[in-house]
Amino acid sequence: MKRVVGFDRALRLLRRSDPLQSLEAQPSLLENIRTTFGEPLSPAEVVERILADVRTAGDSAVARYGKLISGVDVPTLEIPRSRILSAYTQVDEKLIAALRLSASRIRSFHEACALGAGTSFYSAELGRKAVPLQRVGLYVPGGRASYPSSVLMSAVPAKVAGVDEIVVATPPGPQGEVSPVILVACDIAGVDRVFAMGGAQAIAALAYGTESVPRVDKICGPGNVFVTLAKQMVFGAVAIDSLAGPSEVLIIADESASPAYCAADILAQAEHDPQAAVVLVTNSSALADRVVQELAVQLGSLPRKDAVEEAVKRGVIAVVDTLDEAVTLSDEFAPEHLELMVARPRELLEDIRNAGCICLGGDSPVVMADYIDGPSHVLPTGGSARFSSGLGVEDFIKFSTIAHLSSATMCDLGPAAITIARAEGLEAHARAIEKRLGSA
Repeated sequence: MKRVVGFDRALRLLRRSDPLQSLEAQPSLLENIRTTFGEPLSPAEVVERILADVRTAGDSAVARYGKLISGVDVPTLEIPRSRILSAYTQVDEKLIAALRLSASRIRSFHEACALGAGTSFYSAELGRKAVPLQRVGLYVPGGRASYPSSVLMSAVPAKVAGVDEIVVATPPGPQGEVSPVILVACDIAGVDRVFAMGGAQAIAALAYGTESVPRVDKICGPGNVFVTLAKQMVFGAVAIDSLAGPSEVLIIADESASPAYCAADILAQAEHDPQAAVVLVTNSSALADRVVQELAVQLGSLPRKDAVEEAVKRGVIAVVDTLDEAVTLSDEFAPEHLELMVARPRELLEDIRNAGCICLGGDSPVVMADYIDGPSHVLPTGGSARFSSGLGVEDFIKFSTIAHLSSATMCDLGPAAITIARAEGLEAHARAIEKRLGSA
């Protein structure tokens, strides 16, 4: 990890660049595109082509691009209910129990959130009606690896919000089959339909609809650069949750922190993606030294050492004078995950403005939030925690405002509205009110 001393130098080093642009420009990605498509297209051009083809050709285009990009041929896109139920026999009972416990905690958290948000209210003349979205599409990364936790973290809050139909799209594995544990997680979370499709073609199918894939109202869930670009391009035809970038953790630590815990959490985050952002900010130079030593020891025994090491090498350890400076750096970076490994984390919590998920103390690591704490692990990345939040029930609810004015209120407020309408040059607006006041 790069070590930097001093607030100003750390601030310069942590300033954000466009993560999507840097991912698009990776030489290995561009070479893969040239090999697959036979011409030097940009990732954005690939996604534009896929979206256009799926919009016109539907299922056949989804299947064709799935085979072209991943080499996987699936007989039908939708996973039948019988296959989902049979998946339970292929999944370890201990894992099923863990998924059910995780789903229960996620459900309880979001039910508590729903009590104070997403509610309707009515007065004599005004109100707001909360309406769950009718159909949402959840993208679950997959293919060579399975992420059942991503199913639970997206589908359970949608279910709590009251969404009528939840549709999951997930890439099939090399043999064309969706992992049994993904199917079990879908069933536990209450998913209605599952489709074996991934990449930009899956996003296009969800956004526009095909012969077998229903058009959804909103698409949620992280994916690779092609999935992210596709979500960006279909926004407007459909709502999206966010544009997910590489995963991130920023740890604020003082001399009371465990160097072993700090190193372990850095390595856990680095395990997500070679492009993951891992940052330690501390007011203790001695702690910084010990964390570096721990990283070397713990990294040596990891099975995926090379992939994890790439992210660690790109990471930053910033030594600053005070915890106040550490908080300022964190807010500037606006991390997806923030760990407060300090003696009095709740005191520091009051000063934090920008973070997707805040984990307090040594026994609340990000890895617990990834799987079983309760809040969704679908969180803002790339600095978007400055203006957005983690996925929750609110993301699956829309609102209609209600007005039912009495004649007395119309007479009381109407003249002011007429004045404003005429100031804006909208005479028909003014006259529509005057009709009701009997003055037109």
